[in-house]
Amino acid sequence: MKISARAQRVEPFYVMEMAKSAAAIAREAAGSDKPMIYLNIGEPDFTAPPLVQEAAEKAIRDGRTQYTQATGLPQLRERISHWYSERFGVQVPARRIVVTAGASAALQLACLALLDAGDEVLMPDPSYPCNRQFVSAAEGRAVLIPATEAERFQLTADKVQQAWGAHTRGVMLASPSNPTGTSIHPDELRRIHQVVAERGGVTLLDEIYLGLSYEETYGHSALGLDDQILSINSFSKYFNMTGWRLGWLVVPDSLVDTVEQMAQHLFICPSTIAQHAALACFEPESLAIYEARRAEFKARRDWFVPQLAALGLPVPVTPDGAFYAWADCSAACRKLLPASSEYNSEMQTAGSWEFAFELMKRAHLAVTPGRDFGRADTARYIRFSTANSLPQLEAAVERLRALLV
Repeated sequence: MKISARAQRVEPFYVMEMAKSAAAIAREAAGSDKPMIYLNIGEPDFTAPPLVQEAAEKAIRDGRTQYTQATGLPQLRERISHWYSERFGVQVPARRIVVTAGASAALQLACLALLDAGDEVLMPDPSYPCNRQFVSAAEGRAVLIPATEAERFQLTADKVQQAWGAHTRGVMLASPSNPTGTSIHPDELRRIHQVVAERGGVTLLDEIYLGLSYEETYGHSALGLDDQILSINSFSKYFNMTGWRLGWLVVPDSLVDTVEQMAQHLFICPSTIAQHAALACFEPESLAIYEARRAEFKARRDWFVPQLAALGLPVPVTPDGAFYAWADCSAACRKLLPASSEYNSEMQTAGSWEFAFELMKRAHLAVTPGRDFGRADTARYIRFSTANSLPQLEAAVERLRALLV
C-alpha cells in the first residue's frame, strides 16, 4: 500500500521506542531483586485527586456523556479563565479559550490554522519532538536552531532575528521546556515576541508545564505580554490527568471562529466525561493537592540534580520547572561504554542512545536518550524524568553509583 509523503516525513518517536525496549527487559527482570525503575516517560506518578475522580463518576451516573460544544463546556472555559487570573494575574477571557482533546489536539489545530505548505517555524534544539511533527503534518517545516546551556537551551531574540527568512511564519517555544525543564526569561520572551510581531509572524507557546514552575522569575504566562500570542496548555502535567486527554488552546479573538470550525470537523469535541471531571480541578481542595504535589516535584529536583552531578552526570542548567533533568552523559559514556565504540570518540550519532540501553540492561533503569530532542549535540545528553517517587529516585541513584563510581 502506498504511504503518503506526509506520513513518511514523520520521524520515529524514540521515547516510545525506548519504552517498548524497557518493557521487554522489565518482563525479564520481574522476578529478580532489581525490577525496572522508570525515569523515562514524562508522566506524573500522581493520579487525579479524589474530587476529580468523583466528578467523572457522577457525570457517567447522571448521563452527562453527550457531545459538548467543539470549544468545550462553557463553565470549564470560565474556570480556566479564572485560574489564569488567580494564579498568574492575567486576564484571559473565556471566549478565547478552546478546550481540546489534549495539548496534542491544541497544537494540531494551531498549526493547521496558521501554516501553509512550505511555511517555516523556528524552534530551539533541543525541544520536544512531537511539536515539530505537528508542523510537518501541516505541510510546514520546523527549523531547529541550536540553543546552548548559556541560553538555557532556549531561543533568543538575536537568534530568531538572524534565522528569520523569506518563508518564516513564526516561532514555537516551550516554557518550561521538555526535555530541559528550563524556561525563557520573561524579558527575553518579550524581545522574541517583538521580533516576531514586527515581521508579521506568530508566537506559539507550549505552556503545558507552566503550573509546575518552581522559581518566581519564570512562573509567568506569556499571555500577559500580548493577546496575539497563542498558548497551548494541558490537564496532563500539573493537573495529573494524562490519560484523560484534555487540554486547551488560547487564541486571539480573530482566530476563535476558525479554530472552532476546524475542531468541529476534526474532533467534534473533547471527551465530555473528562471535561466534567476537570471542573473539579479548580476546587480549593484539589488546588491544595496540586500545590502540595508541585512542592514534592521541586523537592525531588532539589535532591536528584546534585546526586547526578556527584555521579559524573552534571545538569548544566538547573531546571526551573517540569520534572526533567537534562544531564551531560559524555563522561559517563567514556566510563561505561567500550573504548572501541564510535560513540566514545566524537559523540556524533550514538552516545546517550547506547548509554541508555546499557542502563536498561545492566541497571534495569529506563531513561531517555537525547536522540529524540534534536540534532545539536544531543547525543551528549540524557533526560531523566523525576516524575517518580523519592524512594525510586534514591534506588536509581544507587544503581547508577554501582556502575559509574
